[in-house]
Amino acid sequence: MEENSDKKNAQTSRRNFLKTGAVAAAGFMIVPRYVLGGKGFTAPSDRLIIAGVGAGGKGETDIANFYKSGKAEIGYLCDVDDRRAANSVKNFPKAKYYKDWRELFDKEHKHIDAVSVATPDHNHAIITYHAMQLGKHVYVEKPLTHDIWEARMLTEAAKKYKVVTQMGNQGASNDGTRLLSEWYDAGLIGDVHTVYCWTNRPVWPQGISWPGTGATIPKELNWDLWLGTAPYKTYVDKLVPFNWRGWWDYGTGALGDMGCHLIEAPFRALGLQYVKSVQASVGSVYVDEFKKGVFPESCPPSSHVTLTFPKTDKTKGEVALHWMDGGIQPERPDELGPNEKWGGEDGNGTLFVGTKGKMYASTYSTAPTLLPKSLTEQAKAPQKWARVPGGSNGHYTQWVEACLAGYGKKELSSPFEVAGPLTEALLMANLAVRGHDLPGGQFKYEWDNKAMKVSNFNEVNQFVKRNYRNGWELKA
Repeated sequence: MEENSDKKNAQTSRRNFLKTGAVAAAGFMIVPRYVLGGKGFTAPSDRLIIAGVGAGGKGETDIANFYKSGKAEIGYLCDVDDRRAANSVKNFPKAKYYKDWRELFDKEHKHIDAVSVATPDHNHAIITYHAMQLGKHVYVEKPLTHDIWEARMLTEAAKKYKVVTQMGNQGASNDGTRLLSEWYDAGLIGDVHTVYCWTNRPVWPQGISWPGTGATIPKELNWDLWLGTAPYKTYVDKLVPFNWRGWWDYGTGALGDMGCHLIEAPFRALGLQYVKSVQASVGSVYVDEFKKGVFPESCPPSSHVTLTFPKTDKTKGEVALHWMDGGIQPERPDELGPNEKWGGEDGNGTLFVGTKGKMYASTYSTAPTLLPKSLTEQAKAPQKWARVPGGSNGHYTQWVEACLAGYGKKELSSPFEVAGPLTEALLMANLAVRGHDLPGGQFKYEWDNKAMKVSNFNEVNQFVKRNYRNGWELKA
C-alpha cells in the first residue's frame, strides 16, 4: 500500500515537473528511474540518480567514479563544509547542493534513486539507515559503521528494505582476493589456521590528549551538523577534515581505516563470519619519567589484536587472525631470504599461514604471492570466481549496474550481508583495544554473538552501542 502510494505520488510529481519545463531548464535528467517505469523497471539508457552525502575527500573520489561508469548522474550533493565540497560542486554544476542531509532527504527523496555516504564514521549509520527507509540503494565508505550494533542493524535493514548495498572497500573487487581464494580452495597451502594483517596506520595523531583550547569555527563549516550523533564539543583546530580518525567519538582508528581492506581476503577465502573471542595489547605513551599518559578519548598509537574465529566449512579448526597497526609487522616468513622483499612494502599486508604453505598480498589484495615465491608462477588452480571488470575501480560501476538491475539481480563484492560481519569483526577488535582504558579490562573477551555482547566483562559493552546526542538518536 505504501509503495503504491509512493509510486502514485512520484508519477504525479513527474507530470507536474514536466509541465513546468524544468527538465529542459536543468539540462539533464533528474527524474529518478523508478518514476519512469516503477521499481524493477530496467532500460539500457537509464541513468541512476545519485545523491552524494559527503562530497569532499573520499566522497569526491566516489562521486566521480560513479559518474565515470557512464550509467549514473550526480543529481544532488551534500556536505557540511563548503570548502571540502568545492571541487564536486565545480565538477557537477547542475547538481543541487545541500548542507543538511535531513533537508536533502525530506525535499528530494522522490527524485533520488541511490545515496552515497562518505562522512566521518560516526554519522555513517544514521544517514544510511534513513536512506534505506526511503527505499534508496546505498554505497557507504568503510568502515560500514562506528559501532557493532549499527553494523548488525544495517545488515538486517538491507534485507528488510530490499535495497542494493555496497561498502567502499574497493579491494573486494580486485582480482587478487579472488585468486587467493582459488589458491586456497585448490589446497595449495593446506588448511589455514593463522592469519596476520598489518598496517602502517595511523598516519594521523593518536595517543594524545584533547586540545585544551577551542578555535574559531570556519564560516564554511556547519560544526553542529558535522558533530551529528557525537557528543557536543567546542570546535578545535586540526580535527576536520582528517584527524578525526584518531578520536573515539568520531573515528575507529587504524582498524576502521584499513581493516576492511586487509581482512576482506581472509573473510572471503576462509568463510569467516563472527568472532568467538578477542584480546589485545596496545602501545603506551609516557608523558614524563615513569608517568604513563592516559588518553581515553584517543585511539592508541599502536596495537596488536588477536581475533579467534570459529571453525568454518572451509577450515578444519578455529582461525586466529592477528591484527597489527602502528608499523608493527609479523616476523618474516622462513621461506624468504634475508634480503628478499615481501608483501607489505607499502606498509600494509595480509599473510595466510597454512599446514602446507603460506601466501600473502598487499593493500587491496594486490600482488598475491605464494611462498616460496617460485611457486607463484607454477601455481595452477581452476578459476572459480568471476572477475570484476576494472578491479578496484570497477567496484563503483558494479554497484551502479546492480542498482539499475534491482535488488537481488546482480552479485556484488561487498554487500552489507558481507560487509556487516566484516565490520563487526574489526569493531570487535576495537572493543579489546578500548578495554585497556577500563579498570581490569586487559584480558580475553568472550563474545556472545546472538546477544551481541561480551559475556565476561560487561563494562566494555558500553561501546557495542554508544549513546547518541539528543536529537540525533538512531532508532531501528
